[in-house]
Amino acid sequence: MKKCYLTTMMMSLLVCLCFYSEAFAQLDLPRGSQMAKVSQRIGITDITIVYSRPSVNDREIWGQLVPYGMNNFGFGTAKESPWRAGANENTIFKTTHAIKIAGKELPAGKYGLHMVVNEDNTAKVLFSKNHGAWGSYFYEPSEDVLQVDISTAEIPHVEQLKFEFNEVDATSAVASLNWEKKQFPFKIEVPVTDIVLTDIRSKMQNQEGFNRQTWEQAANFALNNGGDLEEAMGWIDAAIAGQFFSQKTFNNMAIKARILMKQGNMAEATTIMDEAMPMGTVFQVHGYGRQLIAAGQKDKALEVFQWNAKNHKNQWPVDYGLARGYSALGNYKAAMKHIKIAEERAPDPQNKNAIATNMEKLKEGTDIN
Repeated sequence: MKKCYLTTMMMSLLVCLCFYSEAFAQLDLPRGSQMAKVSQRIGITDITIVYSRPSVNDREIWGQLVPYGMNNFGFGTAKESPWRAGANENTIFKTTHAIKIAGKELPAGKYGLHMVVNEDNTAKVLFSKNHGAWGSYFYEPSEDVLQVDISTAEIPHVEQLKFEFNEVDATSAVASLNWEKKQFPFKIEVPVTDIVLTDIRSKMQNQEGFNRQTWEQAANFALNNGGDLEEAMGWIDAAIAGQFFSQKTFNNMAIKARILMKQGNMAEATTIMDEAMPMGTVFQVHGYGRQLIAAGQKDKALEVFQWNAKNHKNQWPVDYGLARGYSALGNYKAAMKHIKIAEERAPDPQNKNAIATNMEKLKEGTDIN
């Protein structure tokens, strides 16, 4: 009797141990649908999609493995569920700043990404604030932060589901899910200038704000990207004078002059640059002359190139600058004279080749700018 009791106790203990092992073991084992992550930076905004990659494996996908519309999968709390846009856990969409998806606002954050696939080559992309659930078995419509309607496209066969970023430019990208022969693209737009300027204003109050170059970079960014020119002027003025880190340089004077030019104050911009030129290198002054040509200030450009030749005698690229200045005014004979001197002083094959090309243009009576 005692032996039978001990046997029963041992069997019960083994069952408990097996249950404990099944319940709490977390071995890191390979799975059929591998995890993947794809990221894209737009401006200073990082966008990331984390998902699992099921294979087609000769199965019928659309309308079968992935049913059309919303469906009750018989598990979890959801009465109707969308597709999880992948396999295993929730597909996760993360953005570090507020963006637009298909023209609609999506705040910064982390979202569960789901899709409703329709039979008519359309779909709905859902961004849920519940990003931690398993799949879409616990989907709740009230937790959606954003829903956007998209059109799907037919593509060559893709065996393993993948997300990718296409058509990336300075302020946008198209994210797409690709699987079997169907693509689900949705456009992402980022207000890069607003985000960067907000970040700049914050950093001005921290360690980054204690050096001149930060203020110069801030002013230059605002100038080149549609920022507030008055704000940009305040930043560049701080870099030039009035602060413990301030120092007047050719670079910050040139930025101030460009702001003034953009504000339509050409006279003051010219005065600023006349003061800045003695602080500049031969290359900085040469670059200023080329900017003047681009701005249509051809007479002033030639004056700058002549100043550069006088104050940096026999240096590269002063004669190339004179050739450009005379060419801009249509004096191709004088331009040819100086470009021949520039050819002798050109420091590398790349510049020699560019000069040779421009010499041919001058022979044909064509401006080299």
